[in-house]
Amino acid sequence: MRWLHLCVVVVFALAIVIFLLQNRDVVALEFLGFSARAPVAILIAGVYLIGALTGGSLFALLRRSYRGAQVAEGPR
Repeated sequence: MRWLHLCVVVVFALAIVIFLLQNRDVVALEFLGFSARAPVAILIAGVYLIGALTGGSLFALLRRSYRGAQVAEGPR
């Protein structure tokens, strides 16, 4: 199973490298007063990382809340 996971990671890494090489055009992004000019691949990577951080934080908060609710409830 470890080899399957490693193969999936390698395929995704290769896809990312190909995407980076093909999308070097500079674009402008404006959102709520914030503006940036950068290559498409960099902007997409930034948006992805922000989404991963916020999604991971939400998941951790929900997991902690669920565990806290179980402890507070006590055994049945």
